[in-house]
Amino acid sequence: MNWTLEVVIVPVSDVDRAKSFYADRLGFVVDHDTVIDDAARIVQLTPPGSGCSVVIGKGVVPQMHPGSLKGLQLVVPDLRRARAELVERGVEVSEIQVVGENPRPVPDPLDNVGFIHFADPDGNAWAVQQISERA
Repeated sequence: MNWTLEVVIVPVSDVDRAKSFYADRLGFVVDHDTVIDDAARIVQLTPPGSGCSVVIGKGVVPQMHPGSLKGLQLVVPDLRRARAELVERGVEVSEIQVVGENPRPVPDPLDNVGFIHFADPDGNAWAVQQISERA
């Protein structure tokens, strides 16, 4: 049996601001923006090529505080290009960091060990890792 992670809820304080950041700055696809009533709204966005989406909204998970989600991670085949795209879109992103030694020989020295970091407007923290080929 396969177990797939398909949605991660990201707590935000301003749904429209967060939707704009994820869609316009990060390039996530807006799957839907559903207003249920005055107290509930669900916006689902998916990173290009991902099988997992993020959900932001109002009245989604009240016990999660905006900005409290840390350690979300995206994976890209070309970290240099991903960083350049984020910078071009106005995202405040770290320089490329190499964490540890590569566990196996790979064509690019950033594979598996290259990371960049950024946060959304509420402070939810993301990492981006380079993996250009899988074992």
